[in-house]
Amino acid sequence: MIKKIFFQSIFLSFLFLMEAFAAESSGMPQLNPEFWISQIFWLTITFGILYVVLSKFILPKISANLEIRKSQILDNIEVAEKQRKESELKIKEYEKIIQDSKNEAKNYFNQNRKKVIKSIDIKKKDLDKTLNEIIEKAESEIQDLRGKAPEKINRIAIETSADLIHKLIGIDVNSSSISAIVNDLSKKKMDKYYGN
Repeated sequence: MIKKIFFQSIFLSFLFLMEAFAAESSGMPQLNPEFWISQIFWLTITFGILYVVLSKFILPKISANLEIRKSQILDNIEVAEKQRKESELKIKEYEKIIQDSKNEAKNYFNQNRKKVIKSIDIKKKDLDKTLNEIIEKAESEIQDLRGKAPEKINRIAIETSADLIHKLIGIDVNSSSISAIVNDLSKKKMDKYYGN
């Protein structure tokens, strides 16, 4: 297989050389060695002009464009870095504002809480004072009633007893004797209730 490929390549090379000699003999001057010096001359002139045009006109424009792009990229990087630093400062300022707002809200809440607690304490003291006054007044009224109650009860008992005796027996009894009996009984009852 390798021998076959080798022979085919040799055969193709031979055909190419035959065609080149045929082309030279049929009037293709670029393959004729006597024209090679003039071809090399014009090739040098052509590539020299091409080099001059490229190096003096085209490459400087490309270099200038590359420098402009490089400076724009550096400017953009510098602007981006500046904006990054500014945004970091803004974020720090924002965080400081948030922290200050939290502290202020906390202080405001604590102040209002103290005010409310103080107000509640004042109202509680006022309420306690009012309740104590009401309790003292009620106790004094109870004491007055307690002091006056036996007298009223005795008077009612005397009147009721006199009326009952009059209705039962039909005789008017002396109120002083009924009063002595009622006073004696009420005194015994009061001693029993009050523990005297």
